[in-house]
This record gives sequence, C-alpha cells and structure tokens, in this order.
Amino acid sequence: MKDSPLTDDSFQPIKPGIKQHLGNSGDLSSRKFAIIVSQYHLNITGNLLHGAIETLQENNVPDDNIQVLWVPGAWELTSGTKMVLQKGGFDAVLTFGCVIRGETTHDQHINTTVSNSLGQLGLQYDAPIAFGLLTCNTLDQAIARAGGDVGNKGVEVAKAAMQMLLLQDEVLG
Repeated sequence: MKDSPLTDDSFQPIKPGIKQHLGNSGDLSSRKFAIIVSQYHLNITGNLLHGAIETLQENNVPDDNIQVLWVPGAWELTSGTKMVLQKGGFDAVLTFGCVIRGETTHDQHINTTVSNSLGQLGLQYDAPIAFGLLTCNTLDQAIARAGGDVGNKGVEVAKAAMQMLLLQDEVLG
C-alpha cells in the first residue's frame, strides 16, 4: 500500500525475531469497497469522498469495485452501513459525514451514537469499517480537514480501510 505510516523513516523497528504484521503490502485489486456518504454538508463530504476514491484508485482498486451509497445525514451512516453489510459482497466500508457543533448538544448525541454503532457493526459483521465522521466545532475546521490546510481525512480513511484488509490477510491468511 502506498504511503503506509510504518514506512516513515522516523519509525524505530522492534527487535529482530519478533513477528510483526503491518498490513502495508498486498494486492487490493480484487477487493470491494462500499462508501457511505452523508449528503448533509455535501461541500465537505464530497471532498472526503473524492479523496478516498483517488486513494483507492492509486492503490489499484478498479472503479467497478467501488460503490457509493448516499444517505441524508450523519445519523443515517449507521443504517446505510448496516444495509451494505447485510447485502454482503463488500470487503470494507468507508463512512463519511460531518457534524458541526451548534447552539445545542445535538452534535454530541449524534457523534457518540454513530461512532458506537459503527464500531458495533464492525464487530458484528467482522468487517473493517473506516470512520470518516468529522466532528468539528466550526465550518472552517471541517473545510480544513476536507482537503484544506490540515489535509483530507478521506485519504486517511481509505488508507485505514486498505491497511485493515491487508492486515486481515496477513493475520488470518
């Protein structure tokens, strides 16, 4: 996989003889990815989606192996994820949404519930689910994380999903 965090020159290897599983090499060309994207804050989630698709393509995942499911908002990311997991045929699921803090605590309830629910689905279906829900205080913070000066979290989410699949291959065979 291109640009794995463990290929960084600053990483100090552990003692020789200790078996390591890095999930940083292997073939992803036959893997199928579902991407669940919230339509709310589309200017943000669309950029996350584009970053993820470009990253998957750069790692030899063909377009035919990428499927996008649009859901109304961040709350529905869990339902959309469960749908594709129940359908089957996907090796990993990427999720993208954006919740920006407002005058009430609604953001905390949405963020916590979606986070916990996606984690539970990953365990229930034994599938990597990559978490791309931006939980920001301001719109400017979201813009910065969706291709702005902080980078594109969509790229990071795609890399996490790919690394988990490759790690799964190494560990489980």
